[in-house]
Amino acid sequence: MACLRNTLCLVAALLLIYQKTATCDFLSPLLAPIFDNICKEVECGKGKCKASSNTTFMYECECEDGWKQFDHHLKFLPCITPNCTFDLTCGEAASPAQPKPPPKDNITSLFDACQWMDCGGGFCNSTTAFQYSCNCHEGYSNLMNITTFPCLKQCALGMDCLNLGIPLSNTSSSSPPALPDSSKNQGLNLRGSSLWWITFMLCVSLAPWRLLYI
Repeated sequence: MACLRNTLCLVAALLLIYQKTATCDFLSPLLAPIFDNICKEVECGKGKCKASSNTTFMYECECEDGWKQFDHHLKFLPCITPNCTFDLTCGEAASPAQPKPPPKDNITSLFDACQWMDCGGGFCNSTTAFQYSCNCHEGYSNLMNITTFPCLKQCALGMDCLNLGIPLSNTSSSSPPALPDSSKNQGLNLRGSSLWWITFMLCVSLAPWRLLYI
């Protein structure tokens, strides 16, 4: 009897694996255009975009050596945190190592870039639904004078940051002037709005399928 039960369990497990594989094979042609074009809409800072079917947002940012995300578990975040010495005691900026947790009661906020960003000694400004810039308070400046990077005081940077090409002094202590919308420095284009809506609707439509296999 125990042998029969084990056999039935094994057969059920194999059927479940087959169904998941069949579902993925069915969806692959539908998702292929999105995977092919998604990285054209994404800016990863000091990193490279890589399309991936294994992540929630269908892409991840692979950081260059010496750079990392706010949270290494959130691979879709841009690589804007340098892996060098910070002495934040010289200023009042909060460490950019911790992202703001997104509100759990509003799903639309998940697609607001400022919900995932920490601008340090500044505040995040959503320029569009999926673009942002860090506006620095007096005495702070964007790292490397790029408006999508956090705001820090110059004394916060250690000497080893020079190895990453980060100057220890910027030309301005305030945010650099706004650039045209086509500039990469103006805001982080996480993805085009149409592509986001396609992805969002796919996630919603696939939710019942995923629940069947939990």
